[in-house]
Amino acid sequence: MLGELFADRKFTASLSVLLFLVALAILSFFAPYDPTRWLQVPRNQPPSWTYILGTNSKGQDVFWEATFAVRNSLAIALIAGVISRVIAVLIGLVAGYRGGTTDRILMSVSDGMLVIPLFLVLVLLASLLRGRMNLASLGLLLALFGWPWDARTIRSQILSLREREFTYTAILSGMRTLRLVIREYFPFVTPLVLSTLIGNMAWAISLEVTLAILGLTNLDIPTLGTSLHWAMSYQALLLGYWWWIFTPVALTILLVSGLYWFSLSLSEYLDPRTRVQRTGARPQ
Repeated sequence: MLGELFADRKFTASLSVLLFLVALAILSFFAPYDPTRWLQVPRNQPPSWTYILGTNSKGQDVFWEATFAVRNSLAIALIAGVISRVIAVLIGLVAGYRGGTTDRILMSVSDGMLVIPLFLVLVLLASLLRGRMNLASLGLLLALFGWPWDARTIRSQILSLREREFTYTAILSGMRTLRLVIREYFPFVTPLVLSTLIGNMAWAISLEVTLAILGLTNLDIPTLGTSLHWAMSYQALLLGYWWWIFTPVALTILLVSGLYWFSLSLSEYLDPRTRVQRTGARPQ
């Protein structure tokens, strides 16, 4: 079955890109420089054997700064993705299984989160918290707004499962609600949770980059967004320091597109209907 997944070119290409970026993040633990200190190397040096991706106007090695940027951006995305999945699963499971007033209240909250101007709210909150912003707080902030749509998707799947025969059998056998949800329902929603986790990580990275470019995050912490912010602030492109701005732009595109295609291919693999169409087999 895994061979079928690896036969998908989207999956293998995206996995290769993500493994490359994870390797870059791991390299940051062996960096010879402190990413928060300035003037550690000669400034504005083009790429060479000594400085693979050149240096910037802050006197930092662009390559080693990029390894920290990828690591921190992945950390933010993982925090936001995991916490938002926990919220989405809890709300989706409870709303779908309980139904009635509980369902209406939780879905009203979800609908309210979906219709608010999300970006403006994030800009306002980031402006208020900018002085106390770190990787964990930024990830948590993004997580608080990343669950509504997926909670509705999980709820719809639970509504379908609630009407199946095994649910009535479990209830008649005296199975408790918590055990029923964990043992019978959760395996059905796990593939959905995994695929939406990766998609949510790509969303979180995009928002982090946007907020950082606007100067609304802690600019002392190297991320893909703050790297772009400093390159734009020093007019790197105008002054011809293309390597400084090209590096975070290229890494951001690789990371977001890699996560997107990985999520897409994983969703197709886990969806039985898509697998039937792809293999040409008939469902049993």
